[in-house]
Amino acid sequence: MAAEMPLRSHPQRGRVLPAWAFIGWRWVWRSPAAAIVPLLQPFFFLYFLHVIAPRELFPLQVAGAMLFSTQNIGSWCLSDSAVFRIELRLQDIFVASPVDKVRYLVGIAFSNLIPAMPAIVVLGIILSMVTAVSLFGWLVLIACILTIWILYSAIGIAVSSRLRSQREVWPVGNLIFTLLGILSPLYYPISRLPSGWGEIARLLPATYAALLVQGALGLERSTNFAVDGGLLILSAAVGLVAAWWLYEWRER
Repeated sequence: MAAEMPLRSHPQRGRVLPAWAFIGWRWVWRSPAAAIVPLLQPFFFLYFLHVIAPRELFPLQVAGAMLFSTQNIGSWCLSDSAVFRIELRLQDIFVASPVDKVRYLVGIAFSNLIPAMPAIVVLGIILSMVTAVSLFGWLVLIACILTIWILYSAIGIAVSSRLRSQREVWPVGNLIFTLLGILSPLYYPISRLPSGWGEIARLLPATYAALLVQGALGLERSTNFAVDGGLLILSAAVGLVAAWWLYEWRER
């Protein structure tokens, strides 16, 4: 009898975001390594940079590690959304349900933000210990983290929809997000880049997030907040449009 009920008689709204949050939390609960690995990766960079780089750059590197950890969420979204679509066929269920693709995409991004939060919080505590951070600095840092999270999660999910095999997930994800992480001046001032590389770095949205954070924390004096903020918003908007165009909601 229930199967014969029209679709509109079923609830059209549900607690989608809390459900995805539960998925992210259960991942950490069942496998604590899911929260430990995001901590270790930026700390490896910080350890070696602390040994070989000038000490005055350490606060900049800690702030960059926060952005780097956020950027890595895109790689996890790529992996998860590929598994959901190819192996579990979960995306097909959502396509056939009243839930729209925006809530599905935000849900995947939100579930992957949860395992990354311990690393971001710990790095934030370290940042407050190694340098004075004003309220304006925290607001800029949080805004840049949210922007990078939304943009790179969208990129990861969009790329995953074009993969046809689980074997493609690891090499494609590592290639894209490793290059994006290395080319963006997250752990160093952009002025340290050789001639020509700075122009390449300015093609990436994370570069403007790094410049804004470094300027807001007083770590780089040459920051133009209006220009860098506008370019971050513009590059993020272009990236989101490209990700939306690339993303396949229904299989062809």
